[in-house]
Amino acid sequence: MEKIKKGSKVQRISYGKDIIFEVKKIVKLNNGKKIAILKGITERIEVDSDVEDLILVEKEKLEKNLRCFEDELEKRIEENKRKKQGMHKEESRLPEEVITGKILHLDGDRKYSEKSLRYYQKMGLRAIVKNIPENRQPKLVYNLLLYYKPDILVITGHDGMFQKERGYNDIYNYRNSRYFIATVKQAKIYERDTNSNIVIFAGACQSYFEALIMAGANFASSPARILIDFLDPLIIAEKVATTDSNKYITIGDVEFELRDGRRGVCGIGANRKKEKEKCNATVIKL
Repeated sequence: MEKIKKGSKVQRISYGKDIIFEVKKIVKLNNGKKIAILKGITERIEVDSDVEDLILVEKEKLEKNLRCFEDELEKRIEENKRKKQGMHKEESRLPEEVITGKILHLDGDRKYSEKSLRYYQKMGLRAIVKNIPENRQPKLVYNLLLYYKPDILVITGHDGMFQKERGYNDIYNYRNSRYFIATVKQAKIYERDTNSNIVIFAGACQSYFEALIMAGANFASSPARILIDFLDPLIIAEKVATTDSNKYITIGDVEFELRDGRRGVCGIGANRKKEKEKCNATVIKL
């Protein structure tokens, strides 16, 4: 039988094999027990599990799951493109004339970074996507903001609660929320220092929503401490980037485009960010 190791695609037996994960790393405890740190393949969730509770995913099942994910991504892209083309016709604009705010997207997952870049490019958005581990995002965000001067900042990756039924207000009960919060705070320092005004989305699956909003995020996950859809942060960024300049964006303007509405993402809203520019999306790994 193939051994479970870093990079293996697995499911948890005790959870009814509900989510497919990739093994991020395996930790051996003093008692000899092995714990695997897992990250979701199609969900922005990070968990740990006894190695003994894991089962390798069959190749056919993994490929089917990834195909479904890719098909859903392409479906959403095409639906949004059709909407945008209809808007262009109504406003008598050429499709290639993209009016958009600039997005800086920090993502702790390399594969999600690449998929996010593809989405932004196909939607004709100005976006810079950087693959940066969650714990390094607070250290790098200030200088990135200085260099790129974005209108919208997306801070995301993987997250999760150690104990889901309690500890909602304990920052140490969240895997990466403290890094997202620290990154938001650094972005607010940048705003103060440069007299700038950026719209911030922060969080991932089960993130500490209230603390992210208090730190200064305009939109954040996850009020109900649920798994959010991969596209949720991108949809929020796109909505803010492409909305008319005379409008203030609220969660009510976008909740029906999100998989779980306000349960997955909510916030205080934001001023729109819109200007006439050509698409220029790039992904960089630091």
